[in-house]
Amino acid sequence: MSTSAAEQGRRDFLKTGAVLGGAAAAGVSLTSPAAAASALPLPEYERWDATEIARLIRRGDVKPSEMLEAALARAEAYAVINAVAVPHFERAREHARTLDGAGQAERTARPPLSGVPFALKDLGVALEGTITTNGCVFFKDAVADHDSTLVQRYQAAGLNIFAKLTSPEFGQTATTESRLFGATRNPWNLAHSSGGSSGGASAAIAAGVLPVAHASDGGGSIRIPASHCGLFGLKPSRGLIPMGPRAIEGWMGLSVNNVISRSVRDTALLTQLSQGPEAGSRVSPPTADLLAALAQAPRGLRIGLLETNLFGTGLHAECLEAVRKAATLCTGLGHHVEPITLSELPFMEMFGGLGIMTGTGLLVSVQAREKQLGRAVREDEIEPVNWRNLQKAKTYTAAQLYGARAVFDQGGRVFDQLFGRYDFILSPTTAGLPPKLGEISLDQPYDDFARNAVLASPFTAMFNMSGHPAMSVPLHWSAEGLPVGVQFAAPFGGEARLIALAAQLEQAAPWADRRPPALA
Repeated sequence: MSTSAAEQGRRDFLKTGAVLGGAAAAGVSLTSPAAAASALPLPEYERWDATEIARLIRRGDVKPSEMLEAALARAEAYAVINAVAVPHFERAREHARTLDGAGQAERTARPPLSGVPFALKDLGVALEGTITTNGCVFFKDAVADHDSTLVQRYQAAGLNIFAKLTSPEFGQTATTESRLFGATRNPWNLAHSSGGSSGGASAAIAAGVLPVAHASDGGGSIRIPASHCGLFGLKPSRGLIPMGPRAIEGWMGLSVNNVISRSVRDTALLTQLSQGPEAGSRVSPPTADLLAALAQAPRGLRIGLLETNLFGTGLHAECLEAVRKAATLCTGLGHHVEPITLSELPFMEMFGGLGIMTGTGLLVSVQAREKQLGRAVREDEIEPVNWRNLQKAKTYTAAQLYGARAVFDQGGRVFDQLFGRYDFILSPTTAGLPPKLGEISLDQPYDDFARNAVLASPFTAMFNMSGHPAMSVPLHWSAEGLPVGVQFAAPFGGEARLIALAAQLEQAAPWADRRPPALA
């Protein structure tokens, strides 16, 4: 795709519905659920998860092109949330048309998710011939010359990729706002953030554009947006999902790929289809039958309850209520929950190393792009917080980088020992509610950013550094109607355990039918 074609495609998309007035003019209003339901194709589409969509396509009840148009109509009607960064609509339409005429035998023989609409995150992933901007002006015309290993697996599963979804610049904050694409809004309250850095994915799913979408997580970027938008988000163990082929680990193991979804079974299915080593992998957790785990309701779990923000900056009352409600629910399901502390965890040293590691990752990405373009990046091409971090990263030493990874491993050892006594660690997902737009944007002075950003990831980032899997489960809504997730972390390679517990919680306290009031 050429730069001009990509820019024109986004402009055309924005013209069709990127402002509330445009949606209203088309007969669809975010404040009129009945009008939205009647005006959009396949009104029942928003109730289906990807597993059900695949079943309907396989049976011949609906065509892949009908499903794609249902998704695209919602992307345009709900475009006020600003979740689509790079549209690949015509590419997806062409693919859907090739699938439409299949007979029953051919449909049955096709991959399990053949024709299901899907979208990638606009960060660190490559779809050959298309642009991945990383949310950054400096990368606005960066065309991929290959497919990521994960994209290859998604395509082998039959998914029809129609767009890339918004991310903040380089995924460096827990909101999805950028100079390049503007702010992505939370469908539950348009004045609030949908989270980050996979905020385009969470907003699109919460709005009903998609049932599941690709996401990545380097400090909470799957779990935080899932929490803020009332969705399910599983960050897998380090090494379970491929990051290649150009790099086998993201941010030296901090960043991992997976999805955000409305249903637990969709996450189980997508993780099942994408897990496992790739060429070049050396250390990876064992794979498991995650679909079988859906039916394995756990009994008598030992759960450690963590309520303390180790930064010492407090915890919002709604986040505390959410985690205590989750503890009560688990107790009612027959599990044992007791308070724990993390006094042996080198918490502050780990977070100091986090800044070194993510800053170095930022520097390497920018330097690679500078080499491609044959020129240095300009300050006006990077947002202020990232520009500051980029300059600081140039001063880091090899010893500092080595020390950061070493302290992560020390933290992992502490958690491994704790998981010898507990099956799970239960905590809030975030220390605060979904922030107002602008509060943790990268386009502001660093001190203003840091003051608010500290509430985003004190609970999530620990498990990026340690490499353990963790999930955010939507079990609470605030008095103002904002979703508030809770986090469960498990031993390394414990994805099947997490899926089994999540399925049990989903059955006990269903969330799939809870929709933003304006979009219900």
